[in-house]
Amino acid sequence: MPLSPLDQTLAALDALHAEDPRRVEVDGEPVPQELWHAGRMSAWLERLHEHPDELMRLAVRGQHLQRWQVPRTDYPEGRVGYLTWRRDQGQRAGETTARLMQEAGYTAEQAERVARMIRKQGLGRDPGAQAVEDCACLVFLENYFGDFSKQIDHDHLIRIVQMTWKKMSPRAHELALGLPMTAEARGLVEEALAG
Repeated sequence: MPLSPLDQTLAALDALHAEDPRRVEVDGEPVPQELWHAGRMSAWLERLHEHPDELMRLAVRGQHLQRWQVPRTDYPEGRVGYLTWRRDQGQRAGETTARLMQEAGYTAEQAERVARMIRKQGLGRDPGAQAVEDCACLVFLENYFGDFSKQIDHDHLIRIVQMTWKKMSPRAHELALGLPMTAEARGLVEEALAG
């Protein structure tokens, strides 16, 4: 029996994720970092939405697609460099995901809708774009925030947490507050939210 367009696109996305040369340890086994990250994104989507639609599932799964190919260090330091890198990454991931979707049988309109979600166009208005943002924020808070917080100036870090929080939905706020964190990380989040 042939794969559905959804399953075919998810398999194609995961095959690209699996090409990531970086590895993370998962239960003692090395796993491609991007494939692991995509799995965390999808896991958070299932907690955020009781019945996420296919397009939302594809956008969340494709959000970090092939990010290792254009490292952050290829862009200037600072906020403008970061935002330019992030925009370019969203554009690339959206285009590749849209192409894979059309190859699997989705319409051009469906593929473009997913590409817009990945680019986070319509944040706060489009449920799919919001889901991508919420999942990305939750994966960051769950897995990267502790180490990240040790590399950034305190006041700058507080501003980053505040900006991140503003972009998240109420449901994502609820899930974020339930995350296990070190006392130091939780203190930073609480300080940011009190400010």
